[in-house]
Amino acid sequence: MFDVERYYSRVPEDQIVDLKQRLERARWPEPETVQNWTQGAPLESVRKLCEYWRSSYDWRRCERLLNDLGQYRTPINGLDIHFLHIRSSNPRALPLLITHGWPGSVVEFLKIVGPLTEPQLHGGSIDDAFHIIAPSLPGFGFSGKPEERGWTVEKIAEAWAELMRRLGYDRFVAQGGDWGGAVTTQLGGTNAPGCAAIHLNAPIALPVADDMNDLTVEESASLAAMEEHNRTGSAYALLQATKPQTLGYGLVDSPIGQAAWIYEKFHAWSDHDGAVESILSYDDMLDAIMMYWLPATGASSARLYQESLGFFKNIRIDIPVGVTIFPKELFRPSRRWAERVYPNLIYWNEAARGGHFAAFEQPEIFVTEVRTCFRLIR
Repeated sequence: MFDVERYYSRVPEDQIVDLKQRLERARWPEPETVQNWTQGAPLESVRKLCEYWRSSYDWRRCERLLNDLGQYRTPINGLDIHFLHIRSSNPRALPLLITHGWPGSVVEFLKIVGPLTEPQLHGGSIDDAFHIIAPSLPGFGFSGKPEERGWTVEKIAEAWAELMRRLGYDRFVAQGGDWGGAVTTQLGGTNAPGCAAIHLNAPIALPVADDMNDLTVEESASLAAMEEHNRTGSAYALLQATKPQTLGYGLVDSPIGQAAWIYEKFHAWSDHDGAVESILSYDDMLDAIMMYWLPATGASSARLYQESLGFFKNIRIDIPVGVTIFPKELFRPSRRWAERVYPNLIYWNEAARGGHFAAFEQPEIFVTEVRTCFRLIR
């Protein structure tokens, strides 16, 4: 019998002091030679973020919020898995297993917990209530770090199914994007026990050769955007997939390095007017960065790329699938591509705003999409 234990984040004060001292002693590079983000996160922008981190940011605020919501850990396949578990006051609420990606964490979901678990308090109907289960991926956040290879997307999906069984949920739905979308896709593709339907905000639905002969304007634009990302924005994935250990020395030792590594992705992958701070506050981004800095997961989180970067391919899913396409997502497949791999596509919508970090950037839109999709299978 495996125990599910309440987990409390209690970061020692000396770690907070050490962080501030490192920020004070930072050795900075010279400025970029361009007037934009094409060489990476600009010096002035990173300095402003890190000065706020040093002088004004309060980790204890985020820590209290996580502890108050309900954090737990349980060992699965020899690894401690950390997760949030927030039950609705509605006993008939639908269990929702929601999984983050990289450079994400469970803090991406803090804005949506209330509206999803207690919709009647946020302008919705209590009939749309969910119980939320949000695990931290192995090697991420406060989950354990694998000490040997093998924690692939497939193994993670098996662990998530076991987690839901252990929590007593014999019927649930799942949601995800990025690596969370990969895990959710695997749950759906294998008809994991209890998984009744899934929703994806980053669906894996790739065109086949015949599609290239009659691309729509929108499909051509989507492929062109993906080609540009592969040309100018994908080096991080190759580095994490090939040399995660080497990368980890810098990320684990330097808060500036860890912050810039993630901050640049928030800017590049979010839907904003030119300044990511217009949709994600410094506190938002630093909460996310702290989930990598405090547990020192720069290397362990990167290893997922080495384990499973090849997972992203068409996988047929026969259970009900819902999809929301956000306009600044890295890859935006067309509905006809999705229908090929999701023959039971019950919901499709293209949102007006939002990017890769949908729940973090546009929580109200995200909540509406999840409610609307899963209302169809309640």
